[in-house]
Amino acid sequence: MRFETEARLTTVAYIANEFPSPIEPYVMDEVRELRNRGVRVICCSGKRVAPDSLLDHERGFWDGTRFSQPVSDTEVIQAIRRLASDRRALWQLLKPVVREIPAAPGRRLRALGHTVLGAALAEDLARHGGVEHIHAHHGYFASWMALVAARLLDISFSFTLHGSDLLVRGDLLAAKLRACRFCVTISRFNLEYILQNYPSIPPWKLLVQRLGVDSVPLRAEQPNQLRQRRFSLLSVGRLHPVKDYAFLIRACAALRDEGTDFFCWIAGEGPERRRLERLIRELELTDQVRLLGQISRSELSAYYRYADLVVMTSRSEGLPVVLMEAMAHGRLVLAPAMTGIPELIEHRRNGFLYVPGSLTDFVGMAQWILDRKPYLGEVGKAAAETVAINYNRQRNVSLFADEFLRRISQSEPIYANSLLQQVQLPV
Repeated sequence: MRFETEARLTTVAYIANEFPSPIEPYVMDEVRELRNRGVRVICCSGKRVAPDSLLDHERGFWDGTRFSQPVSDTEVIQAIRRLASDRRALWQLLKPVVREIPAAPGRRLRALGHTVLGAALAEDLARHGGVEHIHAHHGYFASWMALVAARLLDISFSFTLHGSDLLVRGDLLAAKLRACRFCVTISRFNLEYILQNYPSIPPWKLLVQRLGVDSVPLRAEQPNQLRQRRFSLLSVGRLHPVKDYAFLIRACAALRDEGTDFFCWIAGEGPERRRLERLIRELELTDQVRLLGQISRSELSAYYRYADLVVMTSRSEGLPVVLMEAMAHGRLVLAPAMTGIPELIEHRRNGFLYVPGSLTDFVGMAQWILDRKPYLGEVGKAAAETVAINYNRQRNVSLFADEFLRRISQSEPIYANSLLQQVQLPV
C-alpha cells in the first residue's frame, strides 16, 4: 500500500473536455488561483480548441495547453504499448468499461478510445516530469482520461462534478468515485445524490464547493420607465437539447396568445440552432423571439441590465452560473425547482421557481411577474445580496484552492486501496 507523505505538491495536471472555454471561466479561475499559490499547473484539453473565438486572456491559457486530440498514429501506438506493459493495470481499467457501460457498442467503443487517450496523456505528462496529481473538471470523458493517466503514472487523481455529468452522462462514474483522491461538487443536492446512488463511496471523499461571480453595481430603475417599454425576457446557454429552448419558445407562443406584449432574447450557440429557428417560424414568433448567437461576457452584461426577467428552462442543471450572474445584476430570475437551483433561489424572496416541465406553471409565473414587475424591486435587491454573500467568485475560488491543496497533500492511500481493490466489488 503506497501513501503520499509530501506536505505540498508543486506540479499538477488540470484537464477538461475543452479548455480554455469561454462558457466555463471558472476553470480558468481555478488554474489561475493555483498558479498564484506557486503551483505549477499543466493545462490539458481532451479536444482541440480553435483559438479564433477566444479573448486575449483566454488565448494566454490556450498557448500553454496540451491538446489530446487529434492524436497521431505514433502517439496511439505508444499509448497502447504503455497500456500493454502493465497488464494488471489494463485489466483493472477495462473491468469498469465492461461492467459499468451499457451494452450499446458505440458507448463501449468510445470508452475504449478514451482509455487509449488517457494512456497517451500519461505518455505526454511523463515527458514533463514531476506531475504529482491530476484534476479533471467535469465528469465527462476527460475525467476517465485523467483516471487512466493517473493510474499508469501511479499518482493521485480528483475531479469536479457539476450537473449533467452526474445526472445525465454519468458513464464510469462509480469507477471514478472509487479511484479518486476526492471529488468536488457544486451543490448540496449533488452531494446527497452521490451518497444515495453510490453508497459505497465514503463521505469524506466528497466536497461541496460553490462557484461564484463578481458583484455588479446596481442601478436604480424608475417604475414609470419600466412601464414604457415591452417586457423583455432573456435566456443564456448553449443551444443544446438539455437546455430545452423549444420549451421556452412554446411558452413564448402561449404568452403571445394571451395578448402579452414582450420579446425574448436567447443568447448562445449550439447544434439546436436550425431546429429552434424552424420552430420560431412555425409558431410565427419572429417578432417576439430572437436567437442572438454567442455573446461575449462583456456584451452579455448589457443584456442582463436591460432584461426584465432572466429565465431558464433546462431539463438538467447543477447550480447555474448564469442565474448567479443575472442575480448579481439585480435581475428577476425564473428557473425550474430542481437539483441545486433551490439552494440559490428562494421562491418569491430572491427569485422565482416553477414546476419543472410544466408549461402552464412557467407561463403563469412569467405573467404574474410581468403584472407586478414595477413593484418587485426588493426581490432583485435580495437576489444581488444572496450572490454577494454566498457566491462571491474570488472568495469561493480561494476556498477551492485552500481545500484542493490541503487534500492533495494529505497522506492517504491512492490506487492500492481504491481502484485496484474496490473495482473487484460487484457493480
